[in-house]
This record gives sequence, C-alpha cells and structure tokens, in this order.
Amino acid sequence: MATTKRRRRRRSRGRRKAAPMLAVFVLIVLILAGVMFAFLYEKYSPSKERMSWNTYFEVTASDEAAVILNDQMMDFKARVIDGEPYVTTDTLYDYLNSRFYWDSQENLLLYTTPTELITASVGSNTYMVAKQSCMEDYTPVKVDGDTAYVALKYIQKYTGLTYELMTDEVNRVNIKTEFGTAETVTVKKNGNVRYRAGIKSPILTDVSKGDTLYVLEETEDVGDWTKVRTSNGFIGYIRNKYLGQKGEETTESNYTEPEYTNISKDYTINMAWHQVTNADANSKVLETIANTKGLTTISPTWFFLKDDDGNIDSLASQTYVNYCHQNNIEVWALVEDITHKDTITDYEILSRTSSRQRLVSNLIAKAIEFDLDGINIDFEYINEDSAKGYVEFLRELSIMCRLNGIILSVDNYRPADHNRFYNRAEQGVVADYLIIMGYDEHYAGSEEAGSVASINWVREGIEETLKEVPAEKVINAVPFYTRLWEERPKTAEELAQESDTDDYVPNVVSSKAYGMDTIDKILATNGAEKTWDETTGQYYAEYVADGKTYKVWLEEEESIALKAALIKEYNLAGISAWKLGFERQDIWDTILKYVN
Repeated sequence: MATTKRRRRRRSRGRRKAAPMLAVFVLIVLILAGVMFAFLYEKYSPSKERMSWNTYFEVTASDEAAVILNDQMMDFKARVIDGEPYVTTDTLYDYLNSRFYWDSQENLLLYTTPTELITASVGSNTYMVAKQSCMEDYTPVKVDGDTAYVALKYIQKYTGLTYELMTDEVNRVNIKTEFGTAETVTVKKNGNVRYRAGIKSPILTDVSKGDTLYVLEETEDVGDWTKVRTSNGFIGYIRNKYLGQKGEETTESNYTEPEYTNISKDYTINMAWHQVTNADANSKVLETIANTKGLTTISPTWFFLKDDDGNIDSLASQTYVNYCHQNNIEVWALVEDITHKDTITDYEILSRTSSRQRLVSNLIAKAIEFDLDGINIDFEYINEDSAKGYVEFLRELSIMCRLNGIILSVDNYRPADHNRFYNRAEQGVVADYLIIMGYDEHYAGSEEAGSVASINWVREGIEETLKEVPAEKVINAVPFYTRLWEERPKTAEELAQESDTDDYVPNVVSSKAYGMDTIDKILATNGAEKTWDETTGQYYAEYVADGKTYKVWLEEEESIALKAALIKEYNLAGISAWKLGFERQDIWDTILKYVN
C-alpha cells in the first residue's frame, strides 16, 4: 500500500514537472504561428498605401497641369490660365500640330491652310484669318518670359484634337489626337487601380461597380492584372477579378482636315535650268531653246535673295517669257540664296514674318508681272536653325501660288541624315513638285575624286524621296556636266602640316565642270581611253599629264539613259537637267525615249 502511494507521488511530481514544459512548447508554437500569420498576412494582404496625386502627376504649382496624351503620361506640363489649359509652342509643334509656326521675334503665332494665313498676336483675343478679324472669349497666345503658351481651345480650331481639363485636387488634361475604336471594360465590383501590377503597389484611385475603364495592355508578364486608364486620368493596373464585361468605344474628331490642291501636269515634264547671270544672257534664249528637243519647261535663274528684309534682285525678261510661250514651253523662274550668300542670312529672312511675307509678295508680284507659269525655289544654305522658317515660307508661298494658279516647285538635295530638316514630307503636301538634285555625289569641295551621279546613288535618292513624297510630284534632275578631277601627291611640307587627327588623304584633289563635247575633246587630246564602269553606270577615263593624274566619270547618252529610265521605272512626274548649254544635242533624243 505504501509502495503504491509512493508511485502515485512520483507520477504526480512528473506531471507537475511536465506541465511547465508543455506550456512553454505551446507558447513557442503560438508565437511561431503568430509570426507565420503575420508574415503571410504581410505577404498576401493588399497594401492600403495611397500615392498622393501630386506625386503621381508630378505637379508642383497651382497653375501647372499634367498632360495625358493618347493614353500616355507625358514628361511635359500644361498651364491653366484663366481656367483654360495652355501648352508651350514647342509642345504644340512637336506633339500636336507641326503646321503652327511661332515667330519669337515678332511675337506672332501663325497657321496656314491651303488658302489662308491665320495670325494670332500675343496677349490679344483677336486674330486674323487672311484679312478678316476674328474674336474669341479667351486669349489664344500668351507669353511668360521667353516661353509662349497657346490655348488648347485655339489649337483645336485647326487640329484633329479633343481634350478634357480636370481640376479636382490636381490639374490634369487628357488630350487625344489619335481616334478610332478603343477596348473598354466595366468594373464589376468596387476596387482600386494601383501604380504597378501587384497588391503591394500604392493605390492611385478607387473605382466603383459600373465604372468604365480603358484597356491599355494585357500581358502575361503582369499575371492577373490589366493596365488601364481611368476616366479621371490615372494610368495604372487593376486585378482582373474586379473586371467584368468588355466592350468598345469609338471616338472621332469633329475637325475636318483641309484638302490641299495642287497643279499637276497631264504629261511627263521635261525640264532644264538655264543659268542666267546677267540681263544680256536672256537674249541667248532663242539659240538655247533651238538646241533642245521636247523641252516642256525651262527654269531661268532670275531671282536672288538680296538682303535680310526679303527683297530680291531680278533678271526677269518679258521677251524671254513670250518667246518660250510661243514655243509651248513653260517658264518656272528660279529664286536662290547662293549669289549673295556672303551678305544675307537665310535665318534672318525666313524666321521673321515681316521679311518672309515681303519675300512672298515680291515673288508673286514678279510672277504676275512677267506672266510666269511657276516659281522654282532653290535654297541650298538652309541649316537646322532656319529649317522651320524655310518650311513656313514654303507654306505661305504655296497659298499665294495656289490662289494665283502659279506652280510651286522646290529643289531638294538627295535625302541624307544631314538634310532631313528640309521636311520633304511637308513640302510634298504644300508644293506642286519636288525636284531631286540627283547630282553632286562628288562635288567641287570633295576630298576624293568620284562620280557626279552614279546610278545606284541616284536610284537610292529617288527611293528615299518616295518614302515621303508621292511619285506624281517628284522630278529627278540629272547632270549635263562632268567633273574632270586632278590629283597630285601631297608634298612633304603639306603632309607635315596635317595634324595626327586628320583623316589621311594622300593627294591634293581639285576639279572643274565641263560640258559633254568639251570633255570629249580633252580626253581625245590626251589620248585617254574610255571604259564602261558597270558599278557607276558611266564611262570612266584617266590620263597622266605634268605629273598629275586626271580622272573622269562621264555623263553622256548611255549614262543619262540609265537615269532617265528611272523616271518610268518609278512613275515619276518628270526629269530636269543642270544645265542648258552643257549638253550634246543628241542627248535630247535619249531623254525623249523615256519622257514620251
């Protein structure tokens, strides 16, 4: 009996010892469970953090407005002035409508239609459409310091554009310039749109059952999330479980783009430039034309930019025009910026509205006075600074040409990276014809001898132009001249003067341009043999005289035939040539095979 009691006491003491241990174990389990729960809750529960609207839209000033353009948040801002949203002229040009032109010197904003020049002055609620005054209940253009701002309401008058200004909490404006059918989705239960795809990303805005969202992106890399735009201007992500029925919404602009009409000949143009350097040279037009065959158009070099105020020098002759018309030849008088290049500045002439308009008026006045059929623009000193003014000049000139039935043609370099700012695409809209100067592949200033116009180089120039300009407006120009290249080795003194950074050029290279018959005589005199070069599509010849090497890639019937054939191959508007007097008479028979 006593033994039993002792056993019971030992078991009781054992249970008493085990109880604390069990409690500790349970406590540890509970702690671990709590930690695990907290971890899992933190990992899988949605964040309630909200991103401030100012942070999201990056708006720091009360008159500043974020810009959402075609469902994309832009890194530039608008301004809200007197309750109207405004954008800078740079934003206007780069993103909304590049046909607007801001004259910072004379504080004018201009817009051209096919037949009207529209002018708005800074700080005024009136503007001019041609000669008619119009008024708005807002100010179209305002200036703050060096920055000009244009009202979206004014831009909308001449642009396919819609916009909505929202001013709750943070100013923002939603702009659309791209229209069509957009995918939508209806919210099926209350939720929120987050900054990124993920439940831990901050909340941008709440959405309610029945709201319409605009679907921007559905991709596998964001899992069960969809990128959307809300009606109040947020672009973010929402979990698919909040989304219901999909749909479509079609948007369109009430603006109708104006139709640009152009003069288009119903025949293939066979054109050539006639270099006229003084009034007496006009008298030679009779013999000049007499030596041609099938010529439809002549472009005499008659007009020269005279000063920075838009005035011109003229060599125009009524007798010349009359004689051409009697022979069914149109006269497209050329105006150039080359003759007085040392005393004029293209930028000064073209960037100011007053000088640009004076130039337009002077050219149109001459065209009417002399009964010209067209004006040919040959500005070869345009740089990136003067490019916008140059294109605006062409727009404004095209208005007056269109109203007066005068053809506007524009000479252009072969397309290259360094001359993209000539904006051939816009030229192709406002001008009647674009002429590719398909020569000067190698020119007077070239450091190495080479072809003036190799066939593949010419072909590439046409193909690049046609990416921007319709074929029915493109005229390709060919050279009637050939360059005779002279090469001599550099002297030791000349080599010593070169820096280590100079590209090594072993020879001193120079050249002169000659007509077809003249270069043949030079080659015959020096006993040079001509061989056909398949790569350039020309005859090549060289000879040595007085320790110098002479090289030439000839322009003659066969090389011109290859270039003229491109007119038909690409269905171009025609061919032109620089310049009359350099050609052999037989060349006209060659050209006529391809322009008739």
